[in-house]
Amino acid sequence: MEKTDQIVIVGEGETAEIAYEYFTYDSPYEVIAFSAEKKYLTKTELFGLPVVPFEELKESYPTDQVKAFVALSYTQLNRPRRRLYQATKEMGYSLVSYVSSRAFVWRNVEIGENCFIFENNVLQYKVRVGNNVVMWSGNHIGHQSIIHDNCFLSSHVVVSGYCEVGENCFFGVNSCLGNNIRIADDCIIGAGSVVLKDTEPQKVYRGNPATASNISSLVAFGVKEK
Repeated sequence: MEKTDQIVIVGEGETAEIAYEYFTYDSPYEVIAFSAEKKYLTKTELFGLPVVPFEELKESYPTDQVKAFVALSYTQLNRPRRRLYQATKEMGYSLVSYVSSRAFVWRNVEIGENCFIFENNVLQYKVRVGNNVVMWSGNHIGHQSIIHDNCFLSSHVVVSGYCEVGENCFFGVNSCLGNNIRIADDCIIGAGSVVLKDTEPQKVYRGNPATASNISSLVAFGVKEK
């Protein structure tokens, strides 16, 4: 695939390595460097490319010459990824998204920036996806559903039609939402859980039908900043 733009990947861990692979072999973007905050830097090179301190990124890679992609996982219920996404944007970088060529995305789907959408995802009629959303492989997002910012969907999640998922949520493997369900902000939907009713914010839901546990989602994921 012809490369039309250059990007820096913010991150140096496993998610950044996966992002490099997908952007390199299935996107119009050429990865030219990695970046991480000084206190988290563990290497100076990755895949033969420089890993530069995030605090010095603009000096080496001006915002008018390159774009960026923040590649972090769901650690602390997506907080570090959200924080670095916001910081990179505030530095003046344009944030790109990756959408697999093997994903099914209907013509009127809307996808925000800094999204990572893997192979075999199905996004149906008029689905809306916010910013900084990760969808691992094989998910189904039903017609006219909305996924808000900073969410992470692991594999084989089913979101039925007319659902709305709040910000910062995490969905475990094989979890499922019925039609017209509202998931509040900061929810964790456990692996294999089936949600048939609207949820409350900052709750962990497990089981079939899913019920809320006594522990807060922020405690469960060790969130250090709200």
